[in-house]
Amino acid sequence: MSELEIRPARSDELKAVGELTLAAYAAERGLVEGVGYAAELVDAARRAELAELLVAVDGDGTLVGTVTIARPGTPFAELSREGELEFRMLGVHPSATGRGIGEALTRAVIERAREVGAARVVLCSMLTMERAHRLYERLGFVRMPERDWEPHPGVTLIAYRLDL
Repeated sequence: MSELEIRPARSDELKAVGELTLAAYAAERGLVEGVGYAAELVDAARRAELAELLVAVDGDGTLVGTVTIARPGTPFAELSREGELEFRMLGVHPSATGRGIGEALTRAVIERAREVGAARVVLCSMLTMERAHRLYERLGFVRMPERDWEPHPGVTLIAYRLDL
């Protein structure tokens, strides 16, 4: 893998970050017809305004991944509680999968959680995103079935946590 930099997204990158996120979810079967999630995925400008938006950039300066970090009680927080840091919309460009980018972004979230003094990192994921589940479990995340939920009928999101 070429050199990888993880950093906050720049304003001139937001359109590309949104397109990357949408492409990643489409490739991983993370989109469900009729629920409107594609519009949320592509709106990186809103995520950058209301949450922390990180990007992964390879040695050539190409955007290859992204993740959104949300604190409890903020607009992008879905299941986090006091003392937890949540991440969402982890996406790796389909042409860059298998290079450790998702792991690097997840590790950056864990490091950010430590920086802000969070006791736990949490996330939820669609049942279909099995590759992501394997990554989270390999990094020590465990299931939290008590926080599984359905944002739309027939769309089940399963919850994970990593205690720090």
